[in-house]
Amino acid sequence: MKKKLSKSERTLLKASRKASRKAGKIVAEFKEFISRGNVTDMAVGIIVGTAFTAIVTSLVGDVITPLIGLLIGGIDFSQLSVKVTSPWFPDYTVTLAYGKFLQSVLSFFIIAICVFFMVKALNIFKRKKEPEAPKPDEKLLVLKEIRDLLKGETQSERGGLPVKK
Repeated sequence: MKKKLSKSERTLLKASRKASRKAGKIVAEFKEFISRGNVTDMAVGIIVGTAFTAIVTSLVGDVITPLIGLLIGGIDFSQLSVKVTSPWFPDYTVTLAYGKFLQSVLSFFIIAICVFFMVKALNIFKRKKEPEAPKPDEKLLVLKEIRDLLKGETQSERGGLPVKK
């Protein structure tokens, strides 16, 4: 025998069923979202991009920048700065680190050049796919066969399979 539920218990049971259905819908919607090809491609792209960023950062910071420093006599732009004193508050000074900005701009151009050449090198290894010849339409083949038959020509005369007569 079932126990009769009180009004508050029935309300609570109804609310929990409704919440369960909503949760099920949200889980199903999330599954649909995550299983889309675009989301997976994007995730792979981000992961590979992060790894690629580490490679480029190391190349620029550990190989190219020291070589440039060697060529320009070891000048470090990041140390360049100017101290500006406020005309209204003489005790207040601000340091404008324009050298860090110049270093960031220089790093950006070096990274851009490195990425350009790395992509160019990777494109060499990428296989070029030759486009497939379009498959002739069945209807068109039948029409051509009918035309040839009407002209009195067989497919064997054209180099194809013989036609039943």
